[in-house]
Amino acid sequence: SAIHEAVGGIETAYTDSGRIAYYLDANGRYDSKDRLRRLLDHAKRIGAFERVVLVEEPFAEEYKVDVSDLGVMVAADESAHSDEHARERIALGYGAIALKPTAKTMSMSLKTAKAARSAGVPCFCADLTVSPILVDWNKNVASRLPALPGLKIGAFETNGDQNYRRWDELMSFHPCAAAQWTRPQRGVFHLDGDFYARSGGILEASEHYGELAR
Repeated sequence: SAIHEAVGGIETAYTDSGRIAYYLDANGRYDSKDRLRRLLDHAKRIGAFERVVLVEEPFAEEYKVDVSDLGVMVAADESAHSDEHARERIALGYGAIALKPTAKTMSMSLKTAKAARSAGVPCFCADLTVSPILVDWNKNVASRLPALPGLKIGAFETNGDQNYRRWDELMSFHPCAAAQWTRPQRGVFHLDGDFYARSGGILEASEHYGELAR
């Protein structure tokens, strides 16, 4: 309630509604579908429900229940280890899949994205609090995915700059550290031809990490 009261009136050009969209990452904290439904009912009472673009991984991995009747897009993250796991969640009514090219490997993330696309289910990227170079691993995938329903631009989770004290130093190790597309502007990465031509720098050598490997 407090968050909705604080940001509910803020306008944005990046959503269909013109208002900030809510991405609820539960990390398996709900022990039943009924408990999650109570949260969603509360969101309806305070006028926040229509802002919820997705609820990510509400249940523990072993809790397998159909979620297609909750009225909101439910996303699989930790439970989608592979393309097969993603298909299993999609069969349970999950409406989106989180990809983690840095944690679940680029190859498996691409296989999972292909499986989801075949089922008509959107994907997005979550970065697991990674360093600047690995942010661009995720950005390479995220920038090629269709926008989630309700959004006008692609979206992905990134929070390394909020968690690493030496973020600016880590940024200096990026082979494309001077490129404008490595830094968000008001929460948005502006990707130009240089980003795509250089694949976000992920195929280029980092002098710093090269020295560490010697």
